[in-house]
Amino acid sequence: MASKLTLDGGIALVAGAASGIGKETALAYAEAGAKGVVFADIDHEGAQKVAEESKSVARHPDYQVLAIKLDIGDERSVQSLVKATVKEFGRIDYAVNSAGIDLESYKSFTPFLDIDLFSKMVDVNIKGAVYFVRALTGAMAQQEPLSFTGRYGTRSLGRGSIVLLGSTQSYIGAPGMISYTTGKHAILGIMKSAAIDSLALQSNIRVNAVCPAWVDTPMVQDGIKLNPIIGHAISTMTPLKRAASPDEVADSIIFLSSPSASFINGAALPIDAGLTLPPPPPLPADYLA
Repeated sequence: MASKLTLDGGIALVAGAASGIGKETALAYAEAGAKGVVFADIDHEGAQKVAEESKSVARHPDYQVLAIKLDIGDERSVQSLVKATVKEFGRIDYAVNSAGIDLESYKSFTPFLDIDLFSKMVDVNIKGAVYFVRALTGAMAQQEPLSFTGRYGTRSLGRGSIVLLGSTQSYIGAPGMISYTTGKHAILGIMKSAAIDSLALQSNIRVNAVCPAWVDTPMVQDGIKLNPIIGHAISTMTPLKRAASPDEVADSIIFLSSPSASFINGAALPIDAGLTLPPPPPLPADYLA
């Protein structure tokens, strides 16, 4: 974690914590001062390894970890995760769903769409997100709000913060990616609905999303191996000519969880170096001379 944001204790739960963005986010929570972090992943052994690794960067003197096997596409698995976390720690203050799949690699064009593949991605990427926010908002609504004391007094942090993983494809489309793009568009609908429901029910739970472009994760690296055009797109289309690092995304998630973001709710934060901005107009040849 490159940022200096800190958390005044609290319990974090990260789904998809064995690798990629989820791994870096879970480590960032430990480094930022969370009292406990739950590492959840379908790769239980991987989650356990990252949980042990987190102990070397944790800042809270009473830091604790819990690694749990999670199938995000199974509602009972998600409910079991939340119940186990509350049983172990008593509450959940920060929750992040970074669990998801991409089975297309820019090769799933609409006329040739494999409906079974589409259904599988819906089950994991859309239904999984719904299961996650449903279980977490229910649990968080039962706990007392946290507060933070700063230079201007005490600020309420609410009963919890939830961050979902969107994408630049939550806003735009990409060829050969109908299933993935559908899922990422859905994430923003799920996030905004959960956020406004929290307001309506006066639950005092913040729900936001981060929307990165390509990130240097195992999933993207696997995609490049299957379809080298992805690597070409990263090096030519992105404003910084590179993918984001997982810790750059994790830093933004920690910000949304922190007291610094106590007034941010129902927002989608782009992490794309300006990729989704309209292209700048051409400048005269002598303008920069």
